[in-house]
Amino acid sequence: MTENIAADELRLLIERAERLIEEKKGIQDDIKDVFAEAKSRGFDVPAMRWSISQRAIEKHKRDEQEAIRETYQLALGF
Repeated sequence: MTENIAADELRLLIERAERLIEEKKGIQDDIKDVFAEAKSRGFDVPAMRWSISQRAIEKHKRDEQEAIRETYQLALGF
């Protein structure tokens, strides 16, 4: 009996994961569409992706990274 319960739990978990994977694929397609639209309107997609990644980082961390980059650029003569 316990084996059936465990098997049912496993099946439900797998089915839930499969549904989420399908949703994720749909969201990834939507994101691709947004970037394609942005590109068709003349926006720079790599710059947009960079901006999105930077917005996800806390301000103090971004400031720290920027200071390090500036130091490196000065050292390399940029």
